[in-house]
Amino acid sequence: MNFWVRVSRFILKQRILILIILVLITAFLASKIKYLEFSHTEANLLPSNHIENIRYDKFLEIFGEEGNLILLAVNDESLFEVENFSDWIDLAHRLDTFSQVDLTISVADIKKLTKDTENEKFTVEPLYSLKPSSKEDIEKIRYELFHDLPFFDHLLYNKETGTLQTAIYLDKSIVNTPIRERFVFDDLNPIIEEFEQRTGLDVRVSGMPYIRTMNAQNIIDEIGMFVGLALGITSLIFFVFFRSFRATFITMVVVSIGVIWALGFIGWFRYEISVLMALIPPLIIVIGVPNAIFLINKYQQEVKNHGNQAKSLQRVISKIGNATLMTNLTTASGFATFIFTKSQLLKEFGIIASINIMAIFFLSLFIIPIIYSFMHKPKEQHLEHLERKWMEKVVSWMENMVRHNRIGIYITTVIIIIISLIGVYMIKVSGSLIEDMPKGKTFYKDIQFFEDEFGGIMPLEIVVDTKKKKGVMNLTTLKRMNKLEEEIDEIPELSKPISVLNVVKYAKQAYYNGNPDYYQLPSQQEQSFILSYSKNSGAQAEMLENFVDSTGQYARMTTFMKDIGTEKMEEIENRLREKVKKNFPEQKYEVSLTGKALVFLKGTNYLVKNLVISLSLAILLISLLMAWMFRSYKMILISLIPNILPLLMTAGVMGYLGVPIKPSTILVFSIAFGISVDDTIHFLAKYRQELIAHKWNVRKSVYGALRETGTSMFYTSVVLFFGFLVFTVSSFGGTKALGGLVSITLLFAMGANLLLLPSLLLSLESAIANKKTFKKPAIAIIPRDDDDTDSLTDDMP
Repeated sequence: MNFWVRVSRFILKQRILILIILVLITAFLASKIKYLEFSHTEANLLPSNHIENIRYDKFLEIFGEEGNLILLAVNDESLFEVENFSDWIDLAHRLDTFSQVDLTISVADIKKLTKDTENEKFTVEPLYSLKPSSKEDIEKIRYELFHDLPFFDHLLYNKETGTLQTAIYLDKSIVNTPIRERFVFDDLNPIIEEFEQRTGLDVRVSGMPYIRTMNAQNIIDEIGMFVGLALGITSLIFFVFFRSFRATFITMVVVSIGVIWALGFIGWFRYEISVLMALIPPLIIVIGVPNAIFLINKYQQEVKNHGNQAKSLQRVISKIGNATLMTNLTTASGFATFIFTKSQLLKEFGIIASINIMAIFFLSLFIIPIIYSFMHKPKEQHLEHLERKWMEKVVSWMENMVRHNRIGIYITTVIIIIISLIGVYMIKVSGSLIEDMPKGKTFYKDIQFFEDEFGGIMPLEIVVDTKKKKGVMNLTTLKRMNKLEEEIDEIPELSKPISVLNVVKYAKQAYYNGNPDYYQLPSQQEQSFILSYSKNSGAQAEMLENFVDSTGQYARMTTFMKDIGTEKMEEIENRLREKVKKNFPEQKYEVSLTGKALVFLKGTNYLVKNLVISLSLAILLISLLMAWMFRSYKMILISLIPNILPLLMTAGVMGYLGVPIKPSTILVFSIAFGISVDDTIHFLAKYRQELIAHKWNVRKSVYGALRETGTSMFYTSVVLFFGFLVFTVSSFGGTKALGGLVSITLLFAMGANLLLLPSLLLSLESAIANKKTFKKPAIAIIPRDDDDTDSLTDDMP
């Protein structure tokens, strides 16, 4: 007896037991949803042992967490009114009282470095001693700040625009924890809103901890929206095709359980919800509905043919089960290729996606026949869609094209390939921490504000290792750093750097009684005098803490980047490295560039390089599956052509539309290939069955396979197209691009599988239509009618 016949008998005879087991598994996985956590850190796309990660970890070891700065800024002349200015000072003081805040630096906290000639040391004194009570007091503070204290330029103010800024340094230990999120939503945002309502001022808020928190909340909000939209659109399309409420209801039950399982597996494995992981629940819905289409369509066809419900249910499992298994296996393989990358983020995505794609297959195979076994046979009205004239016209048109216009199909294919190749050469690589963030949100607009006012918010760190203790304060080292700083100043995409140079220049200014004209590096002679003041001063040592390590061997130069692409960042990096190579002898210094933004950009390049490997693995895995199924290398080659062509077309579209290769769009190719090959398997499986039935007559077999599978392939392609199109409503640019590109690819794939594949089979008739070439497959993908015993009676088991 055929294996799948035995499976069908087991499922239908043990339906109560199977339902109990499924309920228990669902309850178990539902209990794991409570462990779901949203990612508190930026996505690290590089393997842990990558040189960029090693550099960044070393930086953290020396200087601690870099991304703990939240910035508040106001660009409004009315800020300098007495009441508003007082409220601005109080706002900083109030935030400073929270345990989550290490310190705040605002106008109220500014300490001037002054020279104590009597004791030969530097001391600090506040910018003002009494809270300003008049417009004259504020103007005096404003003048002194903007004209006499260049140390704070682009740190607390922008001299050119008059923007004031307050810096909030969070406790480093909470930056990558949920405590940061609670502080932002429960404390920071309400206080800022209260300030805005009271003063009428618009406070701009940014900094990586704040951006990450607001972005994570958007991910949370969109998961529910995606699941709801995916369920709504797929159920609507399903109902339009089948015109059956119960078929639609059964399908929605299956995919809803699939969503619970997906969330449960994520919680069980203790993986964090990232932008990528948030795609899985709606993805399961989109992939699960086609399973239901094939199974329910086959069930209704069988009922229409012979009216025996028990036999129909058995044949659904025995005839469609294996083909559906293979299609889900190939889809899962497309996602599973990410497991072989060294990126932890992609690895987790690949594991969860591939597991749940197979899970939704088994859920469909078990639940759909079992639920139907408890119901009455479908009525005539439920079977009317099988004879829809418009669908028959679509299939007839496809058959006519394949029969009479194959030359036209080939010419069109060649033209598409040429046009696509031109588009491929226009593709650019891009990547940044904020590029895919929702551009309509307030926090994204604030990012642009800080880029315009202060040069950016994404930190780029330059670490100078002098290879000896106290080497940083050597004047030669400082001069070398100053030349590098001058180079950074000339790069418009980078902000004015902050480093030990600012402190040393400020010390010289203080030595010359605060004259801003002396805000510059000291000469060799001046340094000896200034150094004698510095040795006796705790004030300057305190200011140096953030820029020089405790041994005096390492110095950091912090600049902030605008939202620039990978290509531009590489130009900037090469320019800085050339300057470093020229000014810092390798035998005396080791200079490294790092920072979260740079690590992310490097991760994008790493993924692009791994894209070819990932896609090649997907093609290889699926080819091996096809080889195992069909045992014909010629059929493998023929089947790959209509599935690789849509990928080329999509790459061309990306080039023409200016959609860059980035972490989000990199996924398109492996995902789309794994899904699009499903139609090929269904078509070729039916084609082989028709070949045997028609005694190796290729023409009859191709047309027969096209008529038999055309409807289901069309239905599933439409569902997949609109299902992935759901992602285009996302506020995240990457998710939007992913949804749109996969939809386009699958639409191209449908056309290729329904027109190009049959045409190739007909044109290569003599090469493939013989028993020697087309050996008996390792498994019967679609069993012949005589493979099952049909021994079930009309009574349900």
